Amino acid sequence: MLTSPPVPAPTPSTVWLTRGRHTGPAAPDVLRKNLRSLKEDGTLHDFLEVPDGGTVEGGLVFEARWRVPEDITVRARLTLGEWSGRGQEWTLVAEAERPWDLRWPSPAAMFWPWDADAPWGHETVTGGRYLDVSALPADDKELRRALRGAQRDTWTMHVVVHEAMTPDERGRRSLIPLLPPGLHHRVVEHRAAPHQLRTVNWALREFDVELPRGGAVVLPGSPAPAGYEAAGFSVRNVFLDGTHPTELLDAVNRFAALPRPLPEGGEAALTALREEWQLLTPEEELARERSLVVMYREALEAMTESRDLYREAAEQAHEALTAYREAAEAGGRPEPAVKRAGSPFQPLGRTLERLRETAKGLRPAPAGNPRRREPPGDEAR
Repeated sequence: MLTSPPVPAPTPSTVWLTRGRHTGPAAPDVLRKNLRSLKEDGTLHDFLEVPDGGTVEGGLVFEARWRVPEDITVRARLTLGEWSGRGQEWTLVAEAERPWDLRWPSPAAMFWPWDADAPWGHETVTGGRYLDVSALPADDKELRRALRGAQRDTWTMHVVVHEAMTPDERGRRSLIPLLPPGLHHRVVEHRAAPHQLRTVNWALREFDVELPRGGAVVLPGSPAPAGYEAAGFSVRNVFLDGTHPTELLDAVNRFAALPRPLPEGGEAALTALREEWQLLTPEEELARERSLVVMYREALEAMTESRDLYREAAEQAHEALTAYREAAEAGGRPEPAVKRAGSPFQPLGRTLERLRETAKGLRPAPAGNPRRREPPGDEAR
């Protein structure tokens, strides 16, 4: 029987998440130093390096808490994976007490220090950099591979911009910093050189999107979110001369507002944030201790009830066994072997009632009953 794949859970409106790769050495030291600095200047309320890493194998876990406008608390958890040949991958999930406002600071900036050459700001699928321009590969095969990877990426939003002509220094600047802070580390900007337009559109054809000449397009991702239409998320003109790209920024903001499922691995990261959180305030510590007391009390009550049920079941079993033995002795039958009793938590009531009825039926029949069976051994006499 064919079964459909499970539908991913939707991303809650209170959740912000992204992931990336740190390509340089000493990533844990970079995190510790930056977190300590942000706590000292009051940006962070507190942070913690989780001692045992929770459910993470071979990696490190950092937790941080801060407040955004209107005194809303944000909790965030960054998981740093093991070192590989390409660096260390990290996953970051944050949750606020209210629906996420993109004007709030990027949680990634609360963990990592940013500078022009920051080695942590690489997207994991295509290798593109956050808050920077990522030129598409010159080789056609590599270009197609990069766009397919961007389309399959479920963590990051990808924007492709076509340079109608070779831009000057102002045109080579990334457009992502013009977006709200909450999108700075969730969007990657890919640039296609003037001569790459045909190759790019050939690669994008399988996704039913097209890059306008001198324009831009927001890739739908896989699967595309509900409400995505290619025409509504492509921009005819993007002037790379310092002009504010209002239409493109609006398209990215509208795309970010569409309901999207949690990315692959995102549900586990969110569950870990909610269930394995250790950076507690004194009030949260007290609430947790109280909940433990309630849980222990309920467990004790359940054990007491189970003990009473066990005692009652044992008494009923003993009563039924006594009645069975009496009936067997009265009928002259050999006593059958008694099987070991099952679990006292099984529904014994009906079974024991049937045993009582059976015991009554085994009592000797009246003397005139022709169907009364003779005790064993009478025939040999």
